[in-house]
Amino acid sequence: MDATAEQTKGLSGRLSRRGLIGAGLGAVALGRSETARAQDPILGPELQYEAFVPSAVKQGQYYWYTCEFDAAWIVLKTFGIDPTFEEQLAVVGWDQDPEPWYEESAEGVLIHGGDPTVAFCGDYQHSFLARLRSQAMRKLFDHHGLESRPIRGTAGIRSILRRGGLAWMKVTVDFLPYTPATWVTPDGRRFPTAFTNDHAVVVSAYNNDVVLIQDPLGPTDTNWDRQFRYEVPWAQFVASAEAHGWDGLAVRPMPVATASR
Repeated sequence: MDATAEQTKGLSGRLSRRGLIGAGLGAVALGRSETARAQDPILGPELQYEAFVPSAVKQGQYYWYTCEFDAAWIVLKTFGIDPTFEEQLAVVGWDQDPEPWYEESAEGVLIHGGDPTVAFCGDYQHSFLARLRSQAMRKLFDHHGLESRPIRGTAGIRSILRRGGLAWMKVTVDFLPYTPATWVTPDGRRFPTAFTNDHAVVVSAYNNDVVLIQDPLGPTDTNWDRQFRYEVPWAQFVASAEAHGWDGLAVRPMPVATASR
């Protein structure tokens, strides 16, 4: 879906994060110009990756703007938990008061909405501004008895994968350039985000050169070559993660000694 000047005036049309990435208002380059490699690299993973965690595959999203929940399902299903979208949303919480809206200011793009650290904010069927942050998603993993900790850099990803867990990460669609934006809560707190191409994925493996991505979006009319799992160079991944100020979670089953207390 191509971005148009008319579309970006408001939220009445169905605006797609995928389709709007071409708008590029002040887009930030992601280190390497190439997009993520479209391929299925899982051939002898023990030879290709320093750490590899076999994980579930989700082929398609629940709705247009539910990527955080689709990525969460990949993590949960990998560890034997299969909730519906509605069950996930009930645990995380849903806030449409106010419905997110944006303005272009001297400070850049400002998105005004609820508190994305507490609940999912916005209309997940129609608003490209709808999203949450990892603090809100952590409630879901806690609810299902999984251990989750914030990821603030590459070391956190390497560590959780070596321990048999997965990394739930906020990034940009296809790890492409993005327009920086700032989310502003009703009480004035601010969080970095990507304006139109906000996305969430799961990291399930890595080596010195790449990370292996589980992406529930899959092939769409904005990228028919996009696979449900593919490799991304570390530099490109890092630049994309920085759009959200490194907003991710390291998730794994609760260690036996802890779970038995």
